[in-house]
Amino acid sequence: MIYEIRNYYFEPTRFDAYKSWAKNQAMAYLQRNLNVLGFWANTDTKPEINGRAMDDLGSANITWIIGWADITQRKATLDRVFAAPEWQAIFKNVPGGIGSYLRTECKFTESLT
Repeated sequence: MIYEIRNYYFEPTRFDAYKSWAKNQAMAYLQRNLNVLGFWANTDTKPEINGRAMDDLGSANITWIIGWADITQRKATLDRVFAAPEWQAIFKNVPGGIGSYLRTECKFTESLT
């Protein structure tokens, strides 16, 4: 099994609207169609950063994790799920549109336990 960690830096001025959109529109569809293990939004508590300085955006403010059998399953599934008319209707309501995603990162991990 692999885990896809999706980190987004979403436009801070639209952050509350995004959280409402995610809770009230996006999550039901995503959970029905993907193995969503969790979906988190940052709190007002500042992150603790050690080591090298971050860029001007800072750390991601939205994180969610999807479990996959393998990368082949991910490639076969994700494009279909995001291309579906139901998702397209939901996604058109994301606050500020696609431009509000100032940075996105998808990384793939495996469990070490």
